[in-house]
Amino acid sequence: MAADTLAGPAEAVAAALKSAQQTVAVAESSTGGLISARLLAVPGASAYYLGGSVIYTMEARGQLLAMSRTELKRYEPLTDEYVSRCARAIQTRLDATWGLAELGATGPAGTPYGHPPGICVLAVTGPVNLTKRIETGPGDREANMQRFCNEAFALFNQALGGA
Repeated sequence: MAADTLAGPAEAVAAALKSAQQTVAVAESSTGGLISARLLAVPGASAYYLGGSVIYTMEARGQLLAMSRTELKRYEPLTDEYVSRCARAIQTRLDATWGLAELGATGPAGTPYGHPPGICVLAVTGPVNLTKRIETGPGDREANMQRFCNEAFALFNQALGGA
């Protein structure tokens, strides 16, 4: 499939996970389920995709990741530490080999915490732990969702290569 298809950006990750008989669980925010949708668009996704959640609000993070309000308040928003904790939480909850998390501000507005639009932090946890911060600048919501999603797959490919 071409990279411009829904499955395209996920194909290399899917192939690597299937080959290694590994699994992934996803917690995403500003991409709104796009990461999961791309993973599920690849035929045979049930071999590697255990599930995911859109953790768009603090309430969702608390409920879906089983993180208490006290724990959530300990972390500074949009930091490597916080997003890594989200990735670890979904990985643990679904007993996956890998956890993949994304938190960001797609735009057109910034976050309630003072971050401008166009910022995303990604984390992969598992046999290899990686994080990445993306700053696109503009608040083009759809373009940022696509970019953040593509960057998530690039980071996950990097982690899989180092596992």
